[in-house]
Amino acid sequence: MNREEILSILHAHREELRNFGLKRIGVFGSSARNEATEDSDIDLMAEFDAGQLSYRNYMRLYNFLMEITHRKIDLLTPGGVSPFIKPYIDKEIVYEEL
Repeated sequence: MNREEILSILHAHREELRNFGLKRIGVFGSSARNEATEDSDIDLMAEFDAGQLSYRNYMRLYNFLMEITHRKIDLLTPGGVSPFIKPYIDKEIVYEEL
């Protein structure tokens, strides 16, 4: 699945994604570079509104994203990103503003 297909799915589900308390969600990794294979997972960065990030909400979002994309998801939040890989993510991430 390429970047535009993923962003289109996320855009189509904007209202549901907002209900999770998301500000925006970004695609990075092989999908953002349009290098994903059929077996590739989808790397996503979820930015929550203040007070909305909880384990339960994160897991509900994770399951929802797998359901709408029919793919394995690698879901990160800005606070969970290593400072060593953050510059690489920042170079290629493409956000869907919610």
